[in-house]
Amino acid sequence: SGCGKTTLLKIMGTIDRPTKGKVFYEDVDVRKLSTDQLAELRKNRIGFVFQDFNLLDTFNIQDNIFLPLVLAGESYEDMKSRLHPIAQQMRIQEILHKFPYEVSGGQKQRVSIARIFLKNPPILILDEATSALDSVTEARIQSAFDELAKGRTTLIIAHRLSTIRSANRIIVVDENHILEEGTHDELLARGGEYAQLYNAQKRVV
Repeated sequence: SGCGKTTLLKIMGTIDRPTKGKVFYEDVDVRKLSTDQLAELRKNRIGFVFQDFNLLDTFNIQDNIFLPLVLAGESYEDMKSRLHPIAQQMRIQEILHKFPYEVSGGQKQRVSIARIFLKNPPILILDEATSALDSVTEARIQSAFDELAKGRTTLIIAHRLSTIRSANRIIVVDENHILEEGTHDELLARGGEYAQLYNAQKRVV
């Protein structure tokens, strides 16, 4: 905690600009893009799920889900037809006309996940995307995330290490630097920090 993981994701998602180093998107240094170009990149190419949900209390749940696509110019009827199976999968169909302040933290998290599923972007950025969910719901939604991640770039921050077992590359960060990196199996075999954390979490479960 506190080592800059969320800041790193915000830089990679072009929400913040780096003060050092470079971030490239399709061979373009994002520091050279204008504010409007960065906004266009986020709107059309990147989907976020952050811990604070980013839901607007003046919009109902359905409109919160639709907002990114409304900004991208998609039709209401098309969005509504695509939302139905996603809402069922996330078990939020009965709260679509409620407002964010009327639902629980776990429901808000499922709403923010439904929004990224509806947007269906080529890049996913997930910051503790299932942290507010119970273990049964998390397992179901994690399976859906695994399916969504196929064929696209997915960046995940997770303290609950079971959610990143299938990642192609796992990076363990502490005190502002990289401790170790590799696949789940490689890191377990090394017996380092990742292996200790993973085994400790297994014992707790």
